[in-house]
Amino acid sequence: MNHAEEIRIERARLLTRRWFLRDCGVGLAGIALNSLLARDSVAAPAAANPLAVRPPDFPPRAKRVIYLFQAGAPSHLELFDYKPELVKRDGQLPPPELLTNYRAAFIRPNSALLGPKYKFGVHGQSGMELGELIPQTAALADDLCLVRSMQTDAVNHAPGQILMNTGSEQFGRPSFGAWTLYGLGSESADLPGYVVLTSAKGTSGGASNYGCGFLPTAYGGIPFRSTGDPVLYLSNPAGLDERTQRASLDTLQELNALALAGTGDPEIAARIQSYELAYRLQTSAPELMDLSSEPAHILELYGIKDVKEANYARNCLLARRLIERGVRFVQLFHEAWDQHGDLTKAIKKNCVDTDRASAALVTDLKQRGLLDDTLVVWGGEFGRTPMVQGSNDGRDHHNRCFSMWLAGGGLKRGYVHGATDELGFNVVRDPVHVHDLNATLLHQLGLDHTRLTYRFQGRDYRLTDVHGTVVSDLIA
Repeated sequence: MNHAEEIRIERARLLTRRWFLRDCGVGLAGIALNSLLARDSVAAPAAANPLAVRPPDFPPRAKRVIYLFQAGAPSHLELFDYKPELVKRDGQLPPPELLTNYRAAFIRPNSALLGPKYKFGVHGQSGMELGELIPQTAALADDLCLVRSMQTDAVNHAPGQILMNTGSEQFGRPSFGAWTLYGLGSESADLPGYVVLTSAKGTSGGASNYGCGFLPTAYGGIPFRSTGDPVLYLSNPAGLDERTQRASLDTLQELNALALAGTGDPEIAARIQSYELAYRLQTSAPELMDLSSEPAHILELYGIKDVKEANYARNCLLARRLIERGVRFVQLFHEAWDQHGDLTKAIKKNCVDTDRASAALVTDLKQRGLLDDTLVVWGGEFGRTPMVQGSNDGRDHHNRCFSMWLAGGGLKRGYVHGATDELGFNVVRDPVHVHDLNATLLHQLGLDHTRLTYRFQGRDYRLTDVHGTVVSDLIA
């Protein structure tokens, strides 16, 4: 029996018995309810604590996830997928047969081809070919699992981001992080199980990228702010001391527990959990966010000069600190990669801002013995066209192929999966759809993506919908 079935059965039990005694006018409500509360206390443990740790479907290779989401879609042609033929044919029109039934987001498909703006080099014993803009990541080539054959359905940012993170282009579905928390629970008593950190600007897909959708609220991602209190209203207002606050929370918990016992509503359990977590966060969050205790060599590794400066590097270090404290899923969003023009200058700045810290995170996890059971995921919502957009210095959205890299969590190291054609336009070997990637990541966490379901509006939903195949070639 899976987790969804357990919750459904327990809730049905509570509703059937207590609803009848309380609301059906049989005159026994008060006596019966007191008797039941005395005997059962509150709902089943899973309902009372939605974030309780739950066993996986099978032995996992990974226990947690750090997802470095590069929103805006990095160009695989400048970073991960070198195409000498594209260099030769720079400025020429693409072959007509290549454009059959092809529709770009903005440009005319027969725009001229654009060669890569930067050079590539061979790295590590694996001989992985990577762009010169990411030297720190390239130095870790033998630790990376590079997928060059990613595919997606969406051609614009918001739908693409939501599809990558929730398995659907439609709003309202649970995110990958929420599904992970729903399946496994959280090992942190003092911090949320799913934390979201942002740099650059907000994502096109907004909170739908990390929301709980129709899952209980407790499973949604909690955004931490870069300045001030990590969570709004975390500090007590003037005149409210700790004793008064604790007494107020205890009264609220008693009232909520009565409501939970009467209905079995998982949202009430989430409310109880959130109040208590907020109370503990008042101590744990400031300590977490204070990087002054980190050694100088660690700050240097990440490229952090000011521990209070909000940026991508600081978020990468916070991600490591979060998983050390039992947080199950940490997601960084850095939306800065939408280079329709000014590609040469803008992508270089993006890499200056992210390359060192991304590589530092992998290095830091590895030297602490955390990489083996932590999944690190780096990538965006789609790729960029081999054709030019703008005044010879931009690329449009491209969903037929793009690249992502993974590290740790029982995946192969120093491995390149899949291939694209000579122009980086189509996948020609071992395609990996978004649903396949998500199925594989859940598998590494010990979760069967076909069994991790939740019934909503009469249907069992899952992250991969009715799709997805575990890509066994990625697994060590």
